[in-house]
Amino acid sequence: MGIPRTLANRVVAALLALGLSAGASSAGPEDLDALFARLKAPVLPEWQSVEQAIWAEWSKSGSPAMDLLLRRGREALSAGDLDAAIAHFTALTDHAPEFPEGWNARATAYFARGDYGPSLADIRMVLALEPRHFGALSGLGTILEEIGYPDKALSAWRAAQSIHPHSPGISEAIRRLERKVSGSNL
Repeated sequence: MGIPRTLANRVVAALLALGLSAGASSAGPEDLDALFARLKAPVLPEWQSVEQAIWAEWSKSGSPAMDLLLRRGREALSAGDLDAAIAHFTALTDHAPEFPEGWNARATAYFARGDYGPSLADIRMVLALEPRHFGALSGLGTILEEIGYPDKALSAWRAAQSIHPHSPGISEAIRRLERKVSGSNL
C-alpha cells in the first residue's frame, strides 16, 4: 500500500515547516493555555506567530538529551532518511513516553513511509497526551481521507479547526471534504 509521492511530500513538508520553523519561545508550558486562547480569537492577524510559539513549546521536552533526539530525528526526516528518523523518534518515545511531540514526530515519519497503522497508533498517543494537538488531528484527517473514510476525516479536520480556526490548510481540507461527503463535484 503506497501513497502518492506528491501527497506524502506535501504533508511531510507542511508538518516539518510547522515543527522546524518554531524557534525558541519565551513562553513557558503554563502559557500554552494563553497561546491557545489567543489562537481562538475571531480576528488574529498574527496567527502564524502564535502557532509557531505553540510548536516551539511542544518541541521542548525539558531534557537536552531528548531535545537532541527530536532535532536529529527531524534532520533525518528532512533529509528523507525515514529509517534513521524513526530510530531517533523511537528512542525518544522510549525514553520520554510522556512527551507528545516525540510521538507526533514519529507519526509523521511513519506516514511519510506509508505506514499508516503505526502512524495512527502514534497519533492516538499524541492526542491522549495533548488533546489540543492540531497537527496530530490534521495528520489523522489526512490519513483517514487517504484510506477512504472522508466522513471521519472531516470530523478530524473539524476538531483541528475548533482548536486552530485560522489555518488556511485546515479550512481548505474541510471545504474539500464537505464537497466529497455531500457528493458535490464543484
